[in-house]
Amino acid sequence: MGVERIGATFAAREKEGRKALIVYLCAGDPSLEVTAAAVEELAAAGVDIIELGVPFSDPVADGPVIQAASTRALAGGTNLRKILDLVKDLRSRVSLPLVLMSYYNPLLQYGLAALAADLAAAGVDGLIVPDLPLEESAPLREKLAAVKLAAIPLVAPTTPAERLQQIAAAAQGFIYCVSLTGVTGARESLPPGIAAYLARVRETTDLPLGVGFGISHPEQARLLAPLCDGIIVGSAIVRELHEGGLPAAVKLVQNLRQAI
Repeated sequence: MGVERIGATFAAREKEGRKALIVYLCAGDPSLEVTAAAVEELAAAGVDIIELGVPFSDPVADGPVIQAASTRALAGGTNLRKILDLVKDLRSRVSLPLVLMSYYNPLLQYGLAALAADLAAAGVDGLIVPDLPLEESAPLREKLAAVKLAAIPLVAPTTPAERLQQIAAAAQGFIYCVSLTGVTGARESLPPGIAAYLARVRETTDLPLGVGFGISHPEQARLLAPLCDGIIVGSAIVRELHEGGLPAAVKLVQNLRQAI
């Protein structure tokens, strides 16, 4: 389903007058079995799209919460192949879009042609690669396009206008709008200038805009929702799952869903 499943999800939420709720889970933290249960329970609690993070030894875009989760997942033996097996198993039970978020090195080591084929066979819908610049992304984007999977780019408040247009032209699925400069992690307030920044991105594309990095509680999500098409929550979910288990993560998702 790939790009189509992502597009249909955003279209369905728009028709309902609601925003898509997108959450990030670090696959394998604390185990792949818990990740599988989390996907099913969070989907039932109102999540629309789930990003499964591929743990990596040097997650440069991530703050301490996701770094720690990545370290735990790697220590437990989680790798890309096992995550693909997990998605394949989940596909018989969940219909929502599943997107992998991975740094480029594990993908390159896997082999791009084999990766695209195996992503499609497993039922993955798209890929987000935070450390892959546009100039170097064509080989991966071409392989994904051939199997109708979304190459979802990130843009930031510091992205210049011309580059924003180039990124938007190459994007599929949705555009991941990083809400602030810096790494992932829960923040207590909305960054200044966010409305003007998102309006600038909106002018360059018809694709949905998902906003993430730093969104930690329902009130932030409620304030941001009118400015975008989807709210992305990562570190706050990972922290709740680690500290309070699946019930705590489900409760946060229910509160976020209500807010947007």
